[in-house]
Amino acid sequence: MDVKVDIPTRVLVESMIREDATIDAAELYAVANALGMTDQQVRLHIRRLVAEGQLVQEGRGRRASLRVDAEIRGAIEPNVEFIRFMYDQDRGAAPWDGNWHLVAFAIPEVERQARDAMRDGIVHLGGAAIQGGLYVSPNPWEPYIEALAGKLGVGGYMTRLTTTNLLVGELDSPREIAARLWPLEEIAARHDRLLDVARARLDRLAGPRELSQPEILTVAIELAAEFTRATDPDPLLPPELVPQPWPGAHARAVVAECWAQLMSGQSLRDRLRIFRLYAEVIGDVVEDAGRAPGGAQP
Repeated sequence: MDVKVDIPTRVLVESMIREDATIDAAELYAVANALGMTDQQVRLHIRRLVAEGQLVQEGRGRRASLRVDAEIRGAIEPNVEFIRFMYDQDRGAAPWDGNWHLVAFAIPEVERQARDAMRDGIVHLGGAAIQGGLYVSPNPWEPYIEALAGKLGVGGYMTRLTTTNLLVGELDSPREIAARLWPLEEIAARHDRLLDVARARLDRLAGPRELSQPEILTVAIELAAEFTRATDPDPLLPPELVPQPWPGAHARAVVAECWAQLMSGQSLRDRLRIFRLYAEVIGDVVEDAGRAPGGAQP
């Protein structure tokens, strides 16, 4: 059974950006129609981006020439480093060393905006709050924390430490601590949905009917959008800290199979930046798995 993926119009437009910072208007409208969007819906969004100065349009409708600026080009690019780390964890290439990495801050009220931004950044990096101003991650996040603090100008208010001896309340078992600090059920549910989406798209790609170019692009955009929904809030907890089997690993393996199908015999990744980036990082994972003993999937 197919699983519908909600694609915001902005995500569609940004996904269609080519390496030369242009968008093929005819291709954009064709993919939009394949996703169930109307031409009017796309036109209105293009006008909005033009008004915001993020898009330059010459001509009208499907014959228009569209060029985007650098800001919008980078808005939905995958974080290649973190995606590689996910797959390394899945195949046991990044085992947990038993260290907990903690960061604490006491940023004064007069710098509330920086304090809020620091907190949001720490959570985005996978940190969980132990108590007010104290956050923990099982991953070595120090370079990212330091870069964030430096950007916000709050390095002088930060304390960083690493320990193997962490007690949260009366819990000292790493798995129990992880279950208490992170919403594992919510994280697993997002990956269950990603798995359903990826399976449905894999069936479509492997089916007897050859897909048209708009249909192939639709699959790629749906995969990228659902992958982002599942992985952006994922704290990337090591397998040692989550229930096994973990749905995230299974979902990512099927996503990699989908991208292997998308890359076979297709030249689209040479033109669309978002397609190429996802194909490259997950393509490397597929190739590494093929070289592993028995050709195991990630």
